[in-house]
Amino acid sequence: MTFTLFPTRVATRPDAPRRGRGIAADILVVVGAAALIWAVIRISQGMGASVDLAKAPSSIDTNPAKLPYYAARSLLRMFIGLIASLIFTFIYATVAARSRRARTVLLPILDILQSVPILGFLSITVTMFIALFPGSELGLECAAIFAIFTSQAWNMTFAFYHSLVSQPRDLTEAAVNLRLSKWQRFWRLDVPTSMIPLVWNTVMSFGGGWFFLTASEAVSVSGKSYAIPGIGAYVASASAAGQLGDVWWAVLTMVIVVVAVNLLFWSPLIAWAERFRIEDSESLREPRSTVLSILRRSHANDLTSIVMAPFITLFDRVFGVLLGRTKPVLTVNTTKRRAGDGVFTLAVIAILAYTVYRVVEIVLKGAGLHEVGYAFLLGLATMARVVVLMVVCTAVWVPIGVIIGLNPRLTRAVQPFIQIAASFPANFLFPMVTAVFLACHISLDFGGILLMALGTQWYIVFNVIAGASSIPNDLLEAADDMQLPRLLRWRNVLLPGIFGAYVTGGITAAGGAWNASIVAEIMTYNGKTYNAHGLGNYIAQWTASTAPDHGAHLLLGIVVMCVFVVFTNAVFWRRLYALSERRYAL
Repeated sequence: MTFTLFPTRVATRPDAPRRGRGIAADILVVVGAAALIWAVIRISQGMGASVDLAKAPSSIDTNPAKLPYYAARSLLRMFIGLIASLIFTFIYATVAARSRRARTVLLPILDILQSVPILGFLSITVTMFIALFPGSELGLECAAIFAIFTSQAWNMTFAFYHSLVSQPRDLTEAAVNLRLSKWQRFWRLDVPTSMIPLVWNTVMSFGGGWFFLTASEAVSVSGKSYAIPGIGAYVASASAAGQLGDVWWAVLTMVIVVVAVNLLFWSPLIAWAERFRIEDSESLREPRSTVLSILRRSHANDLTSIVMAPFITLFDRVFGVLLGRTKPVLTVNTTKRRAGDGVFTLAVIAILAYTVYRVVEIVLKGAGLHEVGYAFLLGLATMARVVVLMVVCTAVWVPIGVIIGLNPRLTRAVQPFIQIAASFPANFLFPMVTAVFLACHISLDFGGILLMALGTQWYIVFNVIAGASSIPNDLLEAADDMQLPRLLRWRNVLLPGIFGAYVTGGITAAGGAWNASIVAEIMTYNGKTYNAHGLGNYIAQWTASTAPDHGAHLLLGIVVMCVFVVFTNAVFWRRLYALSERRYAL
């Protein structure tokens, strides 16, 4: 994909000059592709193994020799969830950005989906997938992959949506004048102009998936515990048994996995995405990747083009006919538009009213009105932790992220370490951190803030770095030419340039912090459980409960968490989103 349609506005970065296509590069690519295909086939064979779920083990073997296999199983789940998240992102964000009526419904739904705890999804999906695949481990696999999907998709969707609504107007007008089909506009304009923030947020979402890997591979639902082979289940089993030595082996394995994924996948992808930068002058901020250089020197790119060309032509024709062409904004019949808006609003209100009625009925019958007030008090306690976390992370990481994103040498030096730190599942360190809390007599009520921050601060870091690296080089050169003082440079160029990216990172970090509270407010170490007062602890306890009314209490906890997140987004984050679209878009 290149921006051949708009050569005067979009700076495309052609592939680096090929210093001769060596046989060595072709051999490396062929061997790597063959090894990857063999590994995927070999590992996927265990996903559909027969198992008696009534006697399914609640823990797995913690022999360190099995860690490579466990890590491979987990990595396959992560990439399957990533592919599903990417498809969801393209469809959901595009519809929300291009349809005014759909946006009024889809954005609040996205807020709700982001705020629904991972364990809230698992309590429903585990039972559903087990029923779909009786007698097979595939049901548990699908439930784990779906949990990983729910931890990845929302951040990517928010990032892609913001890129679409802040797209430069001259490019949109060019798409209309060139009579591009909606499919052509999507692949040749929407996706490329969103590539840099999308790639960075995909890296962050992948790291978020690692964070919830333990919860997805070892889960307790309605008093029944399930565990499937994976490094997350390994850590859960070792931590519950107090085997810190085995946990350290898992940490070492994860470091190796994260470094390998960063080297072989994320670094080449980030370097390749630089060719889609929007600017009029050449930027010096170009990441490098050895793997990408090898691919460019091989014949892989030409072979891929030959193989994919017929499919691309077919998709252009089929979806071009189905989706129609990009149309200019014409005079709208206000009477017809208001009538349509009225019908649409009534339908949404009716569905919403029925849903609220059913939820209230279930909660009041199973939990009682007094429990609602108690759940809201717990929600306030968790919200206080989220607010403290957001303030501290913003103050610390916004200036650091801007400095990293603007300095080419610093970016190349620090970027791999940040990617590794963000991709590493912080909850793997929870047993060790909990041991420190116990030794220092620190209550989980306060220590939970640190545990939540370990997994969610990276949403802000990555979005700020992506925003800073996306600031057009023309603006930076203009600021240098005018010799702006440091304060004015930050106030008039840098902070406005990263504002939209920060809002995207902030809204996903806040939602991720609420989700992280479920694993940060309750910890099991050496056979003993430690709790913090909060909504996350409430949800986790009722998820594992076998009480007859556990479903009503769990639903109450999920609804209260959704109310807090949606209310915060509507009152605070949505206004910042509107401000970024109105004042700080190109």
